[in-house]
Amino acid sequence: MSERGLAGGIAVLDFGGQYAHLICRRVRALGVYAELQPHDTTAAELKAKGVAGVILSGGPASVYADGAPGADAELFSGGIPVLGICYGYQLIVKARGGEVGRSERREYGRAAVKVLDRSGLFDGLTTDQLSCWMSHTDAPTRLPPSLKAVASSGNSPYAAVRSADGRLYGVQFHPEVSHTEEGQKMLANFVLKVCGAPREWSLEGFRRRTVESLAALEGRVLCAVSGGVDSSVTAAMLHEAVGGRLRCVFIDTGLLRTGEAANVREFLGVGLGIDVSFVDASREFLEALTGVTDSEEKRRVVGRKFADVFEEFARREGPFQWLAQGTLYPDVIESGRSKGPAAVIKTHHNVGGLPEGLSMQVVEPVKELYKDEVRELGRLIGLPQKVLQRHPFPGPGLAVRVVGEVTPDKLRVAREASRIVEEVVEEEGLYRKVWQAFAFVGDDRVTGVLGDERRLGYQVTVKVVESVDAMTADWARLSPEVLERMSTRVTNEVEGVVGVAYSISTKPPATIEPQ
Repeated sequence: MSERGLAGGIAVLDFGGQYAHLICRRVRALGVYAELQPHDTTAAELKAKGVAGVILSGGPASVYADGAPGADAELFSGGIPVLGICYGYQLIVKARGGEVGRSERREYGRAAVKVLDRSGLFDGLTTDQLSCWMSHTDAPTRLPPSLKAVASSGNSPYAAVRSADGRLYGVQFHPEVSHTEEGQKMLANFVLKVCGAPREWSLEGFRRRTVESLAALEGRVLCAVSGGVDSSVTAAMLHEAVGGRLRCVFIDTGLLRTGEAANVREFLGVGLGIDVSFVDASREFLEALTGVTDSEEKRRVVGRKFADVFEEFARREGPFQWLAQGTLYPDVIESGRSKGPAAVIKTHHNVGGLPEGLSMQVVEPVKELYKDEVRELGRLIGLPQKVLQRHPFPGPGLAVRVVGEVTPDKLRVAREASRIVEEVVEEEGLYRKVWQAFAFVGDDRVTGVLGDERRLGYQVTVKVVESVDAMTADWARLSPEVLERMSTRVTNEVEGVVGVAYSISTKPPATIEPQ
């Protein structure tokens, strides 16, 4: 956090929206400290903290619903600059005497927004025709006299508003989402110009303070490593902070990408000199998943089995007082573990999947960061570029890339097909341009012809997405030639596959992983 806490920073009041912490991320990218606060934090409390401004997040509720989360009415008096986003905007309209209602058409995804007043929030924009990211079913239907419309969309004449004194702003779209054109410029206008917030935050400062905090931990630390950038950065900071009191363990769940154990041995064990133990628990995980078809239950099963394996390792090699994990904030948000009334999107094995009663306390050094921040943190630490640029891989592994029951055959198909997809993307020079590239498989069987013989086989779905932070994602527009290469290789090289489909879903409404 900032050396001065929230003094001079931006408080983001959390109404449970999945993008709430992403707002903090975007503000921090401006060099200004931002922190998530409960939605009912009062204006007096915020003034006492010395905040430069307040942003009200979106949320899953409707402002007119019984029990809907609200905000201190004093926030809307103009004393502290306030920007309301989506639900937060609707709160401003309602508090000022306007009306909010159900939209005739829901808006999810990109929408065209016309800027009517290129000052204040829209100062310095290069165009007055913007492509913005919408995610709402409600919208203001009547503005109070104290608010003026400064942008409109095809579905709403009040896509953005401001107060006469320029201290209060509201937008129906999400400027914090990377798919909103010039969204970061809008946030910069609010944070730096309207609020006058000082630039006093950096990842180098975060790293220094985190290492100091970790060094104060008493006892030994057991850290789970998977080969991904999140757990690798966590292990590297712990290694710097506690030295020989750290023990890393790599659990082979049987649900991993090809060659993960060898990768970990190379860059953590040999490259950084970190003590890593390897445990093969693949049979135990597969047995635990037998008969499980529900995606949430799979995540819980994997989480419980991880905990069991860690506990057994800790009893044998311990004692350990701490269990360290590379949990990121998207995991926390989607598991409904934020400070606000968030809806659970999916349980992450290392967040909602861990059972209560662990003998170790959990420490999550990077849980306030996003993937791009963690990659930058890894660069500051000195991790190899090959590790930093690896595509994300789900904690529950291929269990969530196998739709339906997890079987050895479907695991084989998902693993081999995903390897081929990644290889093609790498060969085409696209690996660093896309966020993730993989394949998943379910129980669907389609008819194929192999060697003049009619045969039923698996249909594999390929998914390649572009993203900045995993909170939103768009499908990658790959050329027909690249898709053809993927399809040809998968059907020729992966036994039992006769069909390949390509997913063109965005997040939202879909998630990146199929389950």
